[in-house]
Amino acid sequence: MMSVKVELKENPYAIMVGHGTLERLPAAVKKLGIGTDAVVITNPLVRKLYGKRLTDALIKAGLTAKVFEVEDSERSKSMDTAVRLIGMVTRYAVDRKPFIIALGGGVIGDLAGFVAAIYRRGIPYVQVPTTLLAQVDSSIGGKVAVDLPEGKNLVGAFYQPWLVWSDVSLLESLSDRQLRNGLAEAVKYGVIRDAALFEFLEKNAAKILARDKRALTRIVLDCAAIKARVVAEDEKERLGIRVILNFGHTVGHAVETACGYGTYHHGEAVALGMRAACRISLAAGLLSARDALRVEMLLTSIGLPQVIEGAALGNIFAAMAFDKKFSGKKNRFVLARGIGYVVVAEAVPLELIRCVVRGLFSA
Repeated sequence: MMSVKVELKENPYAIMVGHGTLERLPAAVKKLGIGTDAVVITNPLVRKLYGKRLTDALIKAGLTAKVFEVEDSERSKSMDTAVRLIGMVTRYAVDRKPFIIALGGGVIGDLAGFVAAIYRRGIPYVQVPTTLLAQVDSSIGGKVAVDLPEGKNLVGAFYQPWLVWSDVSLLESLSDRQLRNGLAEAVKYGVIRDAALFEFLEKNAAKILARDKRALTRIVLDCAAIKARVVAEDEKERLGIRVILNFGHTVGHAVETACGYGTYHHGEAVALGMRAACRISLAAGLLSARDALRVEMLLTSIGLPQVIEGAALGNIFAAMAFDKKFSGKKNRFVLARGIGYVVVAEAVPLELIRCVVRGLFSA
């Protein structure tokens, strides 16, 4: 296994990346000393695929294990679901020392982490991401949240896991759409901080989509290392550094919200948001036409959406108004200045944003 450290002043932790390592997790958990009673939060499909393997390993290691399921949908990231889970955990945890294991993708990680953050004013949790998107991005950094009808992740906290355990072999069960969904976030990391990663994605897109073990492992490691460094530099987004991780997310989150959290997966919406961010960057004179085209061509070669469907322009702008990245009446966009380098821009002209987003409604 390979390790990436998230070097925080308080609560530092490791991201462990390997292949076929799920059964080794309980031993690592025991060394952390975070509890004796595992509460595994997952969805029905992931439970069917990996739930028994994990719970058998936990029990074999001398821990207890209880599994709670939620629907495999962004709609599960709600206050109602969180409160229901907390009730279930409360009833189970009488006379126990519980910790939470988030076994699933981004929705499960965000939701389970949020429950861990607010139950008993915080209990330990471990991320076991089972999707590419979660392994490269959402399981790392401690942003936990649920959605509101007005927008994504509007109720949440910074609450770091004790461990992130990325078993790349779990990605073999992903659908092609889920794999592409995760690759969108990998493209983001290439644009914001790693030109070499971006070039690797350009040259190896077909191999990655064919689930090449070495290629996937490299992507997970590279993205984890980038995010770990950014989070260590600005854990709670107070210095304006961590905000670069939101490249593509301003428009992307608005598209998700306007479509009702069903039409697009998160990475698909972010891909549309990255297209918008690159076009705004180009129009603002920050990004060359060549680099803007490279980003759009890579997204297209991966098979990510090129046009917005299922949402009205007005609804997208209404969702943007609730976005956390807006400050008062000033919008805030992460814009590209080249492959591997981004800047944060405030007060981007609304007419420019409107023109760019409108352009995404047609090929």
